[in-house]
Amino acid sequence: MPVALRRRLPRLATSSFLVAGDIASYLVAYFVVLSFFPSGLEGTLAARTFTIAALAAIILYASAGLYPGYRLHDHEHLRRRTVAAVKVAVLAAFGAVILPEGERLLLAIIGFLALGLIVQPFVHWLARGLCWKLGVWGERAAVIGGNLTPALVAHFKNHWQYGIRPEAISSDNLEALPDGGPCIAVIAGDRGALAPDLAAMRRKFAEVILLSDTPSLKVSGLRPADVGGEIGIRLTNSRSSVNSDLVRRILDLAIAIPASIVVAPFIAIAAAAIYAIDPGPVFFRHTREGLSGKPVHVLKLRTMYQDAEQRLEAVFRDDPNMRAEWLSHFKLKDDPRVLPVIGHMLRASSIDELPQLVNIIAGQMAFVGPRPFPEYHLSAMDSEFRDKRRSVTPGLTGLWQISERSNADIELQQQLDEFYIDNRSLWFDCQIILSTIPAVFKRRGAY
Repeated sequence: MPVALRRRLPRLATSSFLVAGDIASYLVAYFVVLSFFPSGLEGTLAARTFTIAALAAIILYASAGLYPGYRLHDHEHLRRRTVAAVKVAVLAAFGAVILPEGERLLLAIIGFLALGLIVQPFVHWLARGLCWKLGVWGERAAVIGGNLTPALVAHFKNHWQYGIRPEAISSDNLEALPDGGPCIAVIAGDRGALAPDLAAMRRKFAEVILLSDTPSLKVSGLRPADVGGEIGIRLTNSRSSVNSDLVRRILDLAIAIPASIVVAPFIAIAAAAIYAIDPGPVFFRHTREGLSGKPVHVLKLRTMYQDAEQRLEAVFRDDPNMRAEWLSHFKLKDDPRVLPVIGHMLRASSIDELPQLVNIIAGQMAFVGPRPFPEYHLSAMDSEFRDKRRSVTPGLTGLWQISERSNADIELQQQLDEFYIDNRSLWFDCQIILSTIPAVFKRRGAY
């Protein structure tokens, strides 16, 4: 079999699985819509309209590079899918003007497309996992990163969803690579040292990627792919525009106000359980650092004994290993301060954080952002990074919470927060919000 065809087959198989998954998602959405609109949508015209809408969306997905969608962050997948669905909805709106009963049909199509967007990420996850199990997901990539090479190889093996199957290659051994070797080169490290080899690499590989920083691995690189027609790459600060801040605020209120009403009974039950085990105040307010360094009084359900500080000091005196764990993570897996049963349950499920919806409504916090850490936690971070944290509003959830939670040490926490601040966008925020729910249910790293 020719080398080019052998390379294309796995990509074609993967794309076929993903397309089939999107078709299945739209079928699910179609039957759900029929249950809500039982009359008037069973005809041939309605069926054809839904079919055309789904086909148009899938064609737009393909044109946006989502099949197979390798080397894209999850929030970029979300952005491209949403943009495609909105385009189809706009076209449907124009069609509704000329169709009989078009307004009723338009509402059903919008619901159909919205349901598809909700179902597709789950089906897409299943399809990617199946392709990974079958060994057809991803493309072989030569990783050239000097001292960073082992860390990069481990990173892409752990985060296989990026579609990179890494192979450690030295830049000195490029000429010895066979024709059937990796078709992609992923480069990180000193650009000046690699500059003379870039021309040779472009001849050797179908694609050369100068790697950018990743959420859990800092390489301080650039990613000059898809620069949007600009003459070069622009280096800009991470400050948000006034419009995006306004949209974030509206989104925060739209979620926080109804959510606070829904969770109020759960907070009341938890508060009663806390009082039964350790009578006293069931809420506590802790002063944290917020936007521009302003103090934020973070509201939480109390999950610790009232004499928690004395208990912590006693543990440090008796067990040096516990002190070392605290200095690394500022958390303890077997924390003697935590209330039995209810305290561990509230912390593992993050229910103790729900009162912070009040902080969000008051504008002191946002739904997504770096967590507002106590002073003792911030003091372990360098002053430059602390200044960067002060440039954004602290959040109820963030990249750290959906990635590592309590398993992350200080260095990794800083890396994840810095990546979020540098790449902050509304789409990134939406992806983090959508990923928070499964992260809470998995309870990985929560204690």
